[in-house]
Amino acid sequence: MQELATQPDRLETSVLRQLSTLDRFLPVWIGLAMVAGLALGRVFPDLNDQLDRVKIDQTSLPIAIGLLGMMYPVLARVRYDRLREVTADKPLVASSLVLNWLIGPALMFTLAWVFLPDLPEFRTGIILVGLARCIAMVLIWNSLACGDTEAGAVLVVFNSVFQVAAYALLGYFYLETLPGWLGLQQTAIDFQLWDIAKSVLIFLGVPLVLGALTSSIGRRKKGDLWYEQTFLPRIGPWALYSLLFTIVVLFAIQGDAITSQPLDVVRIALPFLAYFAVMWTVSFAWGRAQRLDYPKTATLAFTAAGNNFELAIAVAIGTFGVTSGQALAGVVGPLIEVPALVGLVYVSLWARRRFFGAAAAGALTPGR
Repeated sequence: MQELATQPDRLETSVLRQLSTLDRFLPVWIGLAMVAGLALGRVFPDLNDQLDRVKIDQTSLPIAIGLLGMMYPVLARVRYDRLREVTADKPLVASSLVLNWLIGPALMFTLAWVFLPDLPEFRTGIILVGLARCIAMVLIWNSLACGDTEAGAVLVVFNSVFQVAAYALLGYFYLETLPGWLGLQQTAIDFQLWDIAKSVLIFLGVPLVLGALTSSIGRRKKGDLWYEQTFLPRIGPWALYSLLFTIVVLFAIQGDAITSQPLDVVRIALPFLAYFAVMWTVSFAWGRAQRLDYPKTATLAFTAAGNNFELAIAVAIGTFGVTSGQALAGVVGPLIEVPALVGLVYVSLWARRRFFGAAAAGALTPGR
């Protein structure tokens, strides 16, 4: 890495090579999972009835296991012992709070209505994604862009805890209250605030508690080195495996709706693409305006631009059902996020040289 630190151009061309094979080809795996799901749905047309035989709340047990499996490895990675550091850098935390919980959801709400005014289920699914702040792959994008890994880890903890407390309230506000104030169509499917809160508590609260216990006990008993270099690499891939399993099941169940309206699925990608570009740019400019250094500016931008698709999918399934358009919209999200955020890593490295000077570019290494 020291050689890369003195040669920024070589650093930028190595971004993709720094990703694991699983992460580098994530859009490919998601695409294959979609195709496999469609084929499975043709072979087993009554798959949904079979899965519904055993449920956790309103979600079939196999799908619930997949949803929990997406969240636990991510939340076990978080350094919960750094919670006290959340308030140490007040400008960074205040900026993150405003960008993640005020500007981000409002921007996704606006884009969902602009691009999908006639598709209420997809629109609702995209709004749910906008409310779910990134706690997963943001650590990867942040490291590749030479962001501040310590600050990134702290903001991930902050977002995790805040989502448990605020996601349901924000969901009800953006799906029911705000559209009513603006004279817009409210959510087509009736639900109660508790429906969203219950899904968040099950599919984020449970793995959050398990992740915190695992991190605390594992680091104390075995040490940070063993935990980060042995345990986390073993459980890490299961988040992706669980995501792919969930995608296969969703596409198997929704095969007819997807194949009959492929252009609607394509339209889901448009607000996501716009969101990533606008949110990252606004957040990076915000960091510059706050006179943050490059590592913290990059961290602020990536933590604000990414989304927790796992939680959004879980909430959509738990609240609206596995066959809903809301769930499908959440599944399409990560297919767009990975190439978009990889592209923004390159943009961030260019902006480092352009706005922070050659000295900053030469002094940084990935993950510092």
